[in-house]
Amino acid sequence: MAGDLGNASNVLAGLRRGDVELEGSLQAAVAASAFLLNADGDIATAHRLLVRAIERRVGGDDGADPLLEEALNTLMMVCYYGGTADLWQPFHEIADTVPVPLAVIQHSKTYADPVRTALTDVAVLETAIEALARESDPTRIVRTAIAACYIDRMEGCREALWRVVRDARQGGAVASGLNALIVLAWDDFFAGDWDEADELLAEARRVADSLGYGLLAWPAKLVQALIASARGDDHLTLEFNAVLEWDRPRGFRAVEWYAWQAQGLTSLGRGDFEDAYQQTTKISPPGTLASHVPHALTVLMDLVEAAVRTGRDAEAAAHVAAMQEANLAGLSSRLALVSGASAAMAAPDDRALELFQATLALRGIERWQFDLARVRLAYGERLRRHRAMTEARVQLNAAREIFARLSARPWVDRASTELRATGQTKPRAGDNVLDRLTSQEFEIVGLAASGLTNKQIAERLFVSPRTVGGHLHRAFPKLGVATRAALRDALESVPRKQLPRD
Repeated sequence: MAGDLGNASNVLAGLRRGDVELEGSLQAAVAASAFLLNADGDIATAHRLLVRAIERRVGGDDGADPLLEEALNTLMMVCYYGGTADLWQPFHEIADTVPVPLAVIQHSKTYADPVRTALTDVAVLETAIEALARESDPTRIVRTAIAACYIDRMEGCREALWRVVRDARQGGAVASGLNALIVLAWDDFFAGDWDEADELLAEARRVADSLGYGLLAWPAKLVQALIASARGDDHLTLEFNAVLEWDRPRGFRAVEWYAWQAQGLTSLGRGDFEDAYQQTTKISPPGTLASHVPHALTVLMDLVEAAVRTGRDAEAAAHVAAMQEANLAGLSSRLALVSGASAAMAAPDDRALELFQATLALRGIERWQFDLARVRLAYGERLRRHRAMTEARVQLNAAREIFARLSARPWVDRASTELRATGQTKPRAGDNVLDRLTSQEFEIVGLAASGLTNKQIAERLFVSPRTVGGHLHRAFPKLGVATRAALRDALESVPRKQLPRD
């Protein structure tokens, strides 16, 4: 970067004033844009600089230009982080003038605006994914995988991405390795492999921080926050207050999407459906799948559930209609799952059960574990309302098992509450409920079962009696008990295959 820009700070100051141009230097424009994004998040200047430099370059040759491809990819990232259709318009106009399709252009539609992606574009991407087994360029591998993210084609990219990660660990392309770690973790979030995701994201953040790749650290933080939100780890989700403060003057709207999704997910887990509705509708309003807001595809069911649970039936129905009009179910099995479940949630009682059954019969939905568990929870809730208690318990127990495996504690609590409402108050045979307790919950439950009061437990563990009471309140439904007196029997009757862990 230094060789391209010389004194970077002086050059960039001149760019912002408008009295310095990087005429004829596409390489310098790419380097300057990367500096702008990583140093202080100046979306507007990076966008203007790249568009001008690329427009000068386009038309000078046949389009088979590695540097042009790099510049277009950088512009695509700027547009994504900026998160508005206006930023994307020059990109699409430039792409239309390139005579030979470049990889970044071929795959941009599935990433920029997947809701309006033509099936022909999906087919092109699927062909590129099949070719990854023979691809050696780490940059091409990562870019293809990024294009696959929002339409759920990541499974076919994983082997190639792991090759990039292993190569980066041995001194290969570090930036590509960082991106590969984050994209794998993004897929892990939806596929329900959250422990692996945590490990990959922690590695990505360590490398990004050590090398000063501030921009590349952000996606890692954002996916971490989604997992923390689903697990009820409030100390991690609180970071987003600082995130939004940082973002406000910079215009990284994509950062806000993740923050709103994480906050909405936290509220859904707690049963605060009003706040969940307010957060998710900031990403895209009800009844609308906003243009060039790909993240709208990640909160479809969140918005509908929050709308239904707050009495906004018209808004829920409008969002379901928007999904159906866009034929999202045809894009991926995950989108088919959440679209079908959303329709069931918004449907009247005489149609809802049939729609839930049809949704759970779809092929390929087992891969999307967290979403699948949420669908089973919603189905179980509706069955309970119909007084179909036996059928409800089947769905609710299945949901609770997935939530417990993911350590999604607020969702375990929601499923447990529903199970108690069906009359199931005891753990099922062979169900190791202790695996659902955190280490502190396990310790407090054991002390309470021995006869200690909340005050005595608090003094022993150096916490407040209120904290002890809170842990017991959360542990009771996990153990299938309603009173303190039943704790000892519950602990003695549950098989202790392993101690729980945080």
